[in-house]
Amino acid sequence: TAETLRLERLVLDLDTGLRGFVLTGKDDLLAPWTSARAALPKNLREFQQLASTTAGERRRAVTLVASIDQYVNDYAVPVVEIARESPAATRQTFVSQEGAQQLAAVRDHFADFLSTESAVAAARTSTAQRRSDEAIAAAVAGLIASALLIIGFGLYLARSIARPAREVAEGAARLAGGDLTTRLRPQGVGEIEELTHAFNRMAERLEASRRELEEQNEKLRESEHAKSELVSIVAHELRTPLASVLGFTSILLQREVTDEQRREYLAIIEAQARRLGALVNDFLDVQHLEEGKLSIAKELVDIGSVVREQSELFAGQSPKHLLDVSLPPTPLPVRGDSNRLAQVVANLLSNAIKYSPEGGVVRVAGKRTDSVVRVSIQDEGVGIPPELQREIFGKFVRGHATANGIEGSGLGLAISRSLVEAHGGSIDFESTKGRGSTFWFEIPTASPE
Repeated sequence: TAETLRLERLVLDLDTGLRGFVLTGKDDLLAPWTSARAALPKNLREFQQLASTTAGERRRAVTLVASIDQYVNDYAVPVVEIARESPAATRQTFVSQEGAQQLAAVRDHFADFLSTESAVAAARTSTAQRRSDEAIAAAVAGLIASALLIIGFGLYLARSIARPAREVAEGAARLAGGDLTTRLRPQGVGEIEELTHAFNRMAERLEASRRELEEQNEKLRESEHAKSELVSIVAHELRTPLASVLGFTSILLQREVTDEQRREYLAIIEAQARRLGALVNDFLDVQHLEEGKLSIAKELVDIGSVVREQSELFAGQSPKHLLDVSLPPTPLPVRGDSNRLAQVVANLLSNAIKYSPEGGVVRVAGKRTDSVVRVSIQDEGVGIPPELQREIFGKFVRGHATANGIEGSGLGLAISRSLVEAHGGSIDFESTKGRGSTFWFEIPTASPE
């Protein structure tokens, strides 16, 4: 539009200079015409270059340029030349009218072109305004979307970071308050989820540590209780035989007794001394077993002979009980220590006799399978209460023996289990309350050399 207006101004300068020169004949008034004509070719080229956006615009520009050329070359230039030769001729009415008509045509083309340019500019302005409105709407929508994204991200942070972090803090407070069962639900992202896993692992370790401490405390209490029981058992087990030894020794020293009485008293003293010796040996065996210092010989032993010898010995010492011994005629060979195996059989026989009523039958049996030799000893006693069966092989466990007045240190079964296991075997029992018990042990069989 600016180039069009500039071009229109040049045409008007041409016409103004032309009219002034024709009317006065003065050359100085022709200066605008001369200047405008010199600038006109360049402005026409620039105008045509700028007015080539669309086909319609190019067509209108060509028409306008043609009308200007016609006005300049076909009218203005000839009039100037005529005016130089014959000023009066150029002042004729028809000349002025022709110039006015051609200039009017040029102005009409300018008006048409400017009108079209204005319409195009208005359309462009409208399009630009519409696009501006669309851009503003898009910007507003973008701002709203950004706000929603910020709000959503804030909610995401609150859900994924803030809330899990708060739960971790609350869990830590509960943990510090002593609730070691506290666990966190794994949630959050990245480091937050790893933090919950680390918290749960820490809580599990703390809970495990507390359980270990409680178990250790329980073992310490049991140890203290066992120590108290040991002192009580030792005192009781030592007091009775010592009292017998001291009592009968005092009688022998202070009184006159017959030979028969002396032999009787000395037999009692010997029996009580053996009882004391057996008690001391039990304590020493327990100590050696715990320290791993108990020596076990590895020799070929017929455990059937061991069982038979111990059964005969106890049958002689316990005439009020009947021992029913069932052994195969062939040997029952194992590899081990005959004295220690005899100790196991003696412990089991002693318990069976002590817990059986007078006149009761104690059944002793031995047999061999493909891989083991099994020895079982069954009594007709009161049986073992279910609540004591799990700990019957523990040290100083006597069940109801103390209440029933049955002697013993509570070490026999613990020693027997250690000795059997030292021979590579196993020991166990079956018991029904009120119907007696059957203890058995198995030792791997050995091939005779």
